[in-house]
Amino acid sequence: MSKPPLIGITTHSRNSAGEVLLPGTYIDAIQTAGGNALLLPPNQPDPEALLNVLDGLVFSGGGDINPMLYGGENHLSIYGIDEDRDAFELMLAKAALIRKIPVLGICRGMQVLAIAAGGKLVAHVPNVYGDAIAHRLDHPRRPINHDLSILPNTRLADLLETTKLNIVSWHHQAVKTVPQGWRISAQADDGLLEGIEHLQHPWMVAVQWHPELSGEDPAHQRLFQKFVEVAGTMH
Repeated sequence: MSKPPLIGITTHSRNSAGEVLLPGTYIDAIQTAGGNALLLPPNQPDPEALLNVLDGLVFSGGGDINPMLYGGENHLSIYGIDEDRDAFELMLAKAALIRKIPVLGICRGMQVLAIAAGGKLVAHVPNVYGDAIAHRLDHPRRPINHDLSILPNTRLADLLETTKLNIVSWHHQAVKTVPQGWRISAQADDGLLEGIEHLQHPWMVAVQWHPELSGEDPAHQRLFQKFVEVAGTMH
């Protein structure tokens, strides 16, 4: 029997107690799909070397990315900037762009991949897309569900086997410009970019929502299953 593919998942930096944290739902999603999960905290001495041992790579969600890294502007809503995590993940993403390792970006992870390829972000979604669709709830900050459309004839449509989806959304920023070599794969009804995928890379898919929070949904299960499956055969 072949061994389960090894999937690296990026994490938050250490907190004040010295703990490296990641919501367990990411690990659950990978393990349920048949993979082994390896957590990747920032400040690794050689990020690119990690790609030599991993079969797949997940860029997880988290705080905002420093707008200086993509030529953006500061906004009062920007929070949770982690310079160590930004530097580590952007370096890892740039290396992954030129490697054949399968990559899945989730929420912040989609934004990291876009910036690594030359894209920019919307600093605060309501300022651009209004409030017809809430992409997260505030006070307290928490996720919300809404519908979106998967564009036909995309890899994402093939993976999810649907063009309509109800998702768990938890973000206030989004990809503004699609980098060269990428295409849009999903959009919310307000026009916000919910998914992008690389046209030349063998398997690089990114979504703005949180599929790991929809573990009982067959479409979201398929996303992780296909990702882990291809990680076990491609790398």
